Amino acid sequence: GSHMTNVRAHAQANQAASNLQDDWANGKRSPGSFEPGQGFALLHIPKLDVVVPIAEGISSKKVLDRGMVGHYAEDGLKTAMPDAKAGNFGLAGHRNTHGEPFRYINKLEPGDPIVVETQDKYFVYKMASILPVTSPSNVSVLDPVPKQSGFKGPGRYITLTTCTPEFTSKYRMIVWGKMVEERPRSKGKPDALVS
Repeated sequence: GSHMTNVRAHAQANQAASNLQDDWANGKRSPGSFEPGQGFALLHIPKLDVVVPIAEGISSKKVLDRGMVGHYAEDGLKTAMPDAKAGNFGLAGHRNTHGEPFRYINKLEPGDPIVVETQDKYFVYKMASILPVTSPSNVSVLDPVPKQSGFKGPGRYITLTTCTPEFTSKYRMIVWGKMVEERPRSKGKPDALVS
């Protein structure tokens, strides 16, 4: 049942997260381009106690069903990486089953931190706005300046999109954030991650 898929995906995602942290601690460099299903960053949502690997692509089998969050990187839906000077880092995650990394993103409020940790940097975003219900065909939520986000011009944004399993994927929920700090690892963790 769904409980088992949750437990398994949680375990897979946690294992992937700790492997990534070990590699970084040991100074292992990851290649510049990432294989689908390979975690390249960690998403921290401190308010929700979420720490989950981000992998390239939004494949259900290779990424989302393993409890990871996927970066929209496919042709036609290619979104920016966090280090881009302007753009929108678009992520997809499950809201039900498979670890449910985005289950409670509706509880985020403006100003809540969303942190992307990479091998070299922390990118700190503050939650800005939410679109509680939209259609899966509404890809404008991933635009460099998303239509319904409230953002007025180019900037450095993050978009969290929830996909639910096919049988209930009538709607998506979208949360947007705006980058407030880019911090080299050498400076230590950002305040948002210091408990």
